[in-house]
Amino acid sequence: MKLDLWLLLGSAMVIAAIVAVRLAHRSGLPSLLLYLALGLLLGESGLGVRFDDPLLAETLGLAALVLILAEGGLTTRWSDVREGVPAAISLATVGTAVSIAVVAAAAHWLLGSDWRVATLLGAVLAPTDAAAVFSVLRRLSLPPRLSGILEAESGFNDAPVVILVVTLSFKHTVSAPGIAGELVYQLALGAVIGLVVGWLGAYGLRRVALPASGLYPIAVLALTVGSYGAASMLHGSGFLATYLSGLVLGNSPLPHRPATRGFAEGLAWLAQIGLFVMLGLLASPSMLPAQIGPALVCGFVLLLVARPLAVLLSTAFFGLSWREKLFLSWSGLRGAVPVVLATVAMTAGVRDADAVFAQVFIIVVVLTMLQGPTLPWLARALKVTAPDLPHEIDVEAAPLEELHAELLEVRIPPKSRLNGVEIFELRLPVGAAITLVVREGTSFVPEHDTALRAGDELLVVTTNAVRVATERRLRAVSRRGKLAGWYGERGE
Repeated sequence: MKLDLWLLLGSAMVIAAIVAVRLAHRSGLPSLLLYLALGLLLGESGLGVRFDDPLLAETLGLAALVLILAEGGLTTRWSDVREGVPAAISLATVGTAVSIAVVAAAAHWLLGSDWRVATLLGAVLAPTDAAAVFSVLRRLSLPPRLSGILEAESGFNDAPVVILVVTLSFKHTVSAPGIAGELVYQLALGAVIGLVVGWLGAYGLRRVALPASGLYPIAVLALTVGSYGAASMLHGSGFLATYLSGLVLGNSPLPHRPATRGFAEGLAWLAQIGLFVMLGLLASPSMLPAQIGPALVCGFVLLLVARPLAVLLSTAFFGLSWREKLFLSWSGLRGAVPVVLATVAMTAGVRDADAVFAQVFIIVVVLTMLQGPTLPWLARALKVTAPDLPHEIDVEAAPLEELHAELLEVRIPPKSRLNGVEIFELRLPVGAAITLVVREGTSFVPEHDTALRAGDELLVVTTNAVRVATERRLRAVSRRGKLAGWYGERGE
């Protein structure tokens, strides 16, 4: 009977959270606020559900972050973020260090916190949140470089901050050289493991015909989570390994790649729902009022001083305009990551850890309410949007092992330059052919002079040897039209 009741309550909560996603989408607020509110409603001051185990919260929170980071890597297009990766790495390292220093100084001199607690608070608040960034920014039409910087930064900056928070929480004496050496070792090892697992996984999945298409998403997710476990067992950065392995796998020509991305997105949504509701349950409403003042001081220092200074110093040599830098400063969204990291300090028994958790909880809520709804307006006001960019086409692949070929399913989105292009004008590689067009619910075999339309679904049969070239050509024409080659567009 208890199992039946919990299954019923769990499913009702998930459905309520999914409805909250729709409400949040309309309002422009990240859905995490509604999930946190749901957790508070269920908690000790609401319906009376008690949850006060920080160790369990830390364990479940880190597990949820692994799934969210894996989804971030799998759904990030390398072609979109490649140009912004150098600036993102600088933001995730130099920018993070600047942010920690500024917030720690403010907490020490303005609030009277000792240096260890102040530095811990600065470290906890430093990383931007992948879930919050993806949920808000992917609704905006931003230039690939700008969106790439923000997406890659949110994927990279968790790793060094987790190392620093764990070190500050569990070691009573630390030195700057010791922390620097630990950071370099763990990040380097995590990067190597993530890239190796991603490459070997992609190589194996391209050559093994699994009996069911639904096994491919499970295998890919197992590889990304496995990279976290392998890196952590070897004392490397599991978060960096997870993100990089997901990035490699998500951008490899795997069978059923869009289905894999969809599966990862669904699982990441489930992880977010459970994570934010759990953090809402863990928060004690009775402790929050006393921490509102210190939280607002640190929060506004973070928003108005630390983040802008971090952006200015870490992106000084990357040719960004002042408009782009201002948008990057306001786009440093915080979410579950800082709240989860605060539970690490609680588990370690750090002095004032409960106060730090309450302050971080308040800061995340306040900054999310300020930044989330205003980002679209700010992007338009600063003129950093790119509304005329066509949507990327989705290409699904199914292996045809006996023929040494693959079947690609291509959907032509609105504003795609494929609209109006005739079949022969695509100039697909020898070994690739469009075999079927589905238009307005009716399918037909196209002629060489059949003109494609937005909304069409195409079935393309291609040999393994020319599959990558076929995808690149389709993407190139979708972006720049049938003369894509003349414009230097290669669809990479």
